[in-house]
Amino acid sequence: QVQLVETGGGLVQPGDSLRLSCTASGRILATYHMAWFRQAPGKEREFVQGIWWSGVRTYSGDSVKGRFTISRDNNKNTVYLQMNSLKPEDTAVYYCASGRHATMSETEFSSWGQGTQVTVSS
Repeated sequence: QVQLVETGGGLVQPGDSLRLSCTASGRILATYHMAWFRQAPGKEREFVQGIWWSGVRTYSGDSVKGRFTISRDNNKNTVYLQMNSLKPEDTAVYYCASGRHATMSETEFSSWGQGTQVTVSS
């Protein structure tokens, strides 16, 4: 079993940047594929970005492409989400997840963190 803990959320203004971190513990070798999802109030959970074990290949949802960057440091068992040019519509609880499949489907991810709140408001 893998435990995931997200940190780095907060309240920012439009155009600001944040970096989220997700640190894994437990069965680390089960974290071959990692991803960030988000869920805004009253909306369904949405895929944000995913990353392969090597950290070389990534894939993104259309709403954040060009603004967000996912990366990972396997030595630290940590995945990051660098968020730039934040917009009010980015406001959501952000979750990290791990699994064995490089997909955008939440059903393919077996471990989830508790989430960290990101609020973008002027």
